[in-house]
Formats: sequence, C-alpha cells, structure tokens
Amino acid sequence: MRITVLGKSPSWQDAGGACSGYLLSDGDTRLLLDCGNGVFAKLREHLDYIRVDAILISHLHADHILDLVPYAYALTYAPRQQPVPVAGYPGTDKPARPRLIAPVGATSCFRQLVGSWGGEELIENAFGLEEYDPASTVEVGTLRARFMEVPHFTTTYAIDFTSTSGAGRFTYSADCRPGDALVEIARDTDLLLVEATLPRPERTGKRGHMTPAEAGDHARRAGARRVVLTHISDELDADWAREQGSAAYGAQVEIAREGETYEV
Repeated sequence: MRITVLGKSPSWQDAGGACSGYLLSDGDTRLLLDCGNGVFAKLREHLDYIRVDAILISHLHADHILDLVPYAYALTYAPRQQPVPVAGYPGTDKPARPRLIAPVGATSCFRQLVGSWGGEELIENAFGLEEYDPASTVEVGTLRARFMEVPHFTTTYAIDFTSTSGAGRFTYSADCRPGDALVEIARDTDLLLVEATLPRPERTGKRGHMTPAEAGDHARRAGARRVVLTHISDELDADWAREQGSAAYGAQVEIAREGETYEV
C-alpha cells in the first residue's frame, strides 16, 4: 500500500501547496483520501483523475472537500467525458464516475455548497455518491476502511486502512483534538498520519486540533510503528514540530511533505 501526500496544509494553504488530500495505491486500486482546496491539481500531477476508483471523505469541513467542485466540473465538461464526438475525442457512453464515499449529511452539504451559484446536484451527478455508515467497513478494490469518530468541531472520522493483498496497516487521524478514540483505532498500526496543526492549544479553550507534542503522545500511546505529522502549515517551524513530536513519541517522527510517498 502506497500513500502519496498531495496536500498537507491546515485550513489555509501553504505557498504553492494544497489542503488535505492523500492518494492511496494498492495494486490496481486508487483511492483519494479527502479532497481539500488545491488537491485536484496536485492529483493530476500524479494520476489521471478518471482512473481514481473512489474518493473517501473523513469529514465535511471545507479544507477537506472544496476541490470536489473542480473535480466535478472536470467529470462533467471534459471533452473525453461527452456522449458525442468533440474536440478530437470519439465520445463515450461510459464516462468516468468515481465513487464518492462521504459521511452522513454529505448530500445536503454538497447541494448547499454548489447551489449558491449553479445546479445544486453538480457533485452528486458527477460522482457515485454514497453516505457511509461509520459502523460498517467500506471496500474499494483491495482496500478496506474502518472508522472511528474522533472529537473535532464537526462529526469527523479517523480511518484505518488494510489491504486484501496482505500489505500493512495505515491509519489517518483526520482532524481531532486530544482523546482516546484515535489511540484506539490506531493501536499497533504500521503508519499513523496524524494531525499536528497547532503551536499551542487553542486559546479559547474550545479544542479541535492538536499540537505536535500531543500528536506524538497519541502515537506513543497507540504503539504506532511509524509516525508522520500532517495538517501542518509551512509557517510552523518544521524542526521545532519534529522535535516536539519526537520527544513525546519517544522516537523520531516525520513531517509530511507534498509529493512524499510512504509504503506499508
């Protein structure tokens, strides 16, 4: 199983970067995990977007879903997606329509998002939209995903991936504040991609994210074998974040970089 970082920024993009988005590859299976602003262009640097089997969404915050809009426009209007010959393309009666697997409430959220300027069914017409039951296991090709709700500002799920090919485990924290749920789902995982957004806890007292030290502590408690800090701005000193995370984890952690690939 290969995980490629397309975007690792928090809710504001790095200079030249993208928000949350990760490409999972396992054999012939291709899954896009979250699709924040800037991710669609990054995806196209690595893979033809019509070859994506499914997009899986952890939660419905803008920095994890916004690039579903340009993705939907491409699937709708690209010349090769048309039913009749156009611009040198022969026409097709089987345009690509990847699965879009998202939390309950996604349909109404997407309609509200695009309905303010156009047809509110843009996203659900472009993709095969499914709202998942977090108690279930989602299967996409050789990949299996299970869910655990983690505390955030909105309903959010950490996601644990395994493969029928016998590859290792990969766990994605999504966005979360400190708590036991992430430790539970990430127990003994081979690779934990964990958010480390903050230089210090939120000053309001209302928590939704973690510091690098808190991320490292969760990884230590889970017994994760490898740890990568993500959802982290280029304005936060990477060496400081690495030191803070490593001290709490008890071993060296890594900082996610766009284009970096990890294998389990």
